[in-house]
Amino acid sequence: MTDEPGRTARLMWTHFEPVHAVTYFHPRARAAYEAVGLRGYWRGYFAGRSAPLGATEAAPVISAFFTFAPPMVTRALPAVWRLATPQEALRARLTGAVQALAELTYELPETHLTETADLLERAAGAAQTAGRLLGAVNAALPTGEYPLARMWQAATTLREHRGDGHVAALVAAGLDPVETLAWRVAVDMSPQNLLGRGWSEEQWRAARERLAQRGWLTPDGTATEHGRAGFQAVEDATDLAAAHPWQALGSDDTDRLRELLEPIARSCHTLIPEGSPIGLPALPG
Repeated sequence: MTDEPGRTARLMWTHFEPVHAVTYFHPRARAAYEAVGLRGYWRGYFAGRSAPLGATEAAPVISAFFTFAPPMVTRALPAVWRLATPQEALRARLTGAVQALAELTYELPETHLTETADLLERAAGAAQTAGRLLGAVNAALPTGEYPLARMWQAATTLREHRGDGHVAALVAAGLDPVETLAWRVAVDMSPQNLLGRGWSEEQWRAARERLAQRGWLTPDGTATEHGRAGFQAVEDATDLAAAHPWQALGSDDTDRLRELLEPIARSCHTLIPEGSPIGLPALPG
């Protein structure tokens, strides 16, 4: 394992993020939301991801989720709570995730899954949640009874903890939500994977113009070296802010957890579409 905290945090992200991501991409996860009345992908997404906040209105979610246009969020919240309570949404998201992981890990022995859950929970328990809304509310949820439930919830806490830090880094860099998405389209993502977040074409165009004015894009929309360096600074700040759980876990146990997660992450990674908005790089090797 690298001695650099930020590099360790990024490497571990590539291993636990796919575990969390089954909730977005596996058919069983979607079916679990539908079973409690949350039909349609975005109803399940907004209800499931925001449920740890309780029956929230749109405003906290607009802030915490960051990249969704406010009108899109206000169409979903609080309306989804008329279809399912936050408690029902939480049960659905955990049920669907566990069923998905059961399909993806059935060849692994129970001892492998238990040890993975134990170490992931230790890392998640060390996450510093001050100033990290989504990380904090997920960390406060009850611990699951079985290894796959424990594994998924710990991965989710770590994922949201990291995401909160990423939003803070974006804000510190002066990037607003639509500028962030426009930058991703300019460097590494198909527009089709991000156009569903509710921003108008006029807002996209204005964001590209603002990025060009600050020297991040050329007038024709090509990323500049200045822009690449600026966004790399955001990524570096995100990684460093996510390092504490792995420092607390220690080098040996972090290495062991990475080994245990490797086959699980590779199996889960097969569900993540190419060019997914998650922006998750391929696993090393």
